[in-house]
Amino acid sequence: MITPELLARINELARKKRTVGLSEEEIAEQKRLYEIYLTAIRGQVTDLLDHIEFADAPAQSVKKKKKILTQQHINLKRVIH
Repeated sequence: MITPELLARINELARKKRTVGLSEEEIAEQKRLYEIYLTAIRGQVTDLLDHIEFADAPAQSVKKKKKILTQQHINLKRVIH
């Protein structure tokens, strides 16, 4: 779980690393805190993706989207050249 204290400590260690450097214990702590943070973020993303529901679009809408994408592709080519 990402708490304000966790973020504060991660930021504190990052600032110290940029300015004076970290001791071996602080490097180990920073790695552990990063892993906690990344695990929590991955969990949030996975949870979000698990709750997404896909709905089929009507056929007419799909054709319209393809036309719009084709027009955007053409416009991008003009900008690039």
